[in-house]
Amino acid sequence: MKKILILGATSAIAEATARIWAQRGDQLFLVARNEECLNLLAKDLKVRGAPEAHGYCMDANNFDQHSSMLDKAFEILGAIDIVLIAHGTLSSQKECERSVDLTMQEIKTNALSVIALLTHLANRFEIQRSGTISVISSVAGDRGRASNYVYGSAKAMVTAFTSGLRQRLYESGVSVVTIKPGFVDTPMTAEFKKGFLWAKPESIVKGIVVACDKKNSEIYLPRFWWAVMIIIKLIPDEIFKKIRL
Repeated sequence: MKKILILGATSAIAEATARIWAQRGDQLFLVARNEECLNLLAKDLKVRGAPEAHGYCMDANNFDQHSSMLDKAFEILGAIDIVLIAHGTLSSQKECERSVDLTMQEIKTNALSVIALLTHLANRFEIQRSGTISVISSVAGDRGRASNYVYGSAKAMVTAFTSGLRQRLYESGVSVVTIKPGFVDTPMTAEFKKGFLWAKPESIVKGIVVACDKKNSEIYLPRFWWAVMIIIKLIPDEIFKKIRL
């Protein structure tokens, strides 16, 4: 039985991943903003097989609450085996271009709140000297594109931070897993036109579970996105700035 902390637990990807962990009998500590959704999720996961599923209501942008939340998680779970950070937002790129405040809010939610949590977690796991910290970043962070560069910039920051954290924590026996989904059909992307590159949350969560169990460093999901992003990153800037992807 694994002891697992999930942040952003009511997001579509986190919920689908939590169901797998519940079905195999893992103990869960769930953190999200919406208390009603959180309670419903905890009940559902217990029905699915989780021996325990504790809910904790918190907005990740309230940095002052991070430490007390982690105190509670460690108090209930004891040593934590796996952390999954899965919260985030996806505001309109065009609206961000018109608003400094909205742009800064997107960076705060998708990057700074994640980095704050990772800093707390790294220090605690370094003392624990075991465990896996997994973070959902995005293929959008691999190269800035006109269509989503605010969101992509935040994810690029997360990817760079987890890369450095992985190197720092290696000698402590702590693994850091960077998860890079491509296009996923979730409520957050409901207004987007869907095509053949789009995946359902259920189709990628097995990859997340396996990556955490195997302590992979970085994983693209679905896996074909690794090849797609290699090609995109190789396009020269003089050509890339003229096209829309």
